[in-house]
Amino acid sequence: MMLKMNNVSKIYRTELIETHALRDMNLHVEEGEFIAITGPSGSGKSTFLNIAGLLENYSQGDYFLDGENVSGLSDDKLSTIRNEKIGFIFQGFNLIPDLTLFDNVDVPLCYRGLKSADRKKRIEEALEMVGLASRMKHFPGQLSGGQQQRVAIARAIAGSPRFLLADEPTGNLDTLMARQVMELLEDINKKGTTIIMVTHDNQLAKRAHRNVQILDGQVNDIKQREAIAV
Repeated sequence: MMLKMNNVSKIYRTELIETHALRDMNLHVEEGEFIAITGPSGSGKSTFLNIAGLLENYSQGDYFLDGENVSGLSDDKLSTIRNEKIGFIFQGFNLIPDLTLFDNVDVPLCYRGLKSADRKKRIEEALEMVGLASRMKHFPGQLSGGQQQRVAIARAIAGSPRFLLADEPTGNLDTLMARQVMELLEDINKKGTTIIMVTHDNQLAKRAHRNVQILDGQVNDIKQREAIAV
């Protein structure tokens, strides 16, 4: 089991208000799956993604990642797991504008303390996979939105993560670029990487192995889907 959440809840409290972002959420994701998370704005998708990526604590329940219960782990341990096992792809790309593509991909690898030769090999292979090896000395501002998203994917996969968390990875792209990014994610998944993708695009969600709908902080419906070639 890659990811297992049992009755996970997240409650935000102030002096006057108690907000349930997630309510007794149960979700099991097997290694190698490609899961689409859908639901209306404010339904709890972002909270789920933050908890899944160990960026945010939960209020109650159990969360097992790669067989390890992450509850109670120290910040240093959580940071190590994030850096070694999880890749993040964001809607806004989150590239550093004054760094080259090569250096952008290098940033998370530096935190792992990898040797320069190893980092260089990983970076070149990742940029080759997303079709941007010839532009590694370019800066983000010299690329289209679709190309910048591919750099963000290269940065995520260069560390050989066990699974990827993608938050609206095609949200800022036109239809053609969105399709290209989706095809790239499918290729990565076929190589064995588990992917959890939040999306508002129902057509893209249909291409995942499963579509998990979150409504009012709960898993409302889980539908098995056939992969659809577009």
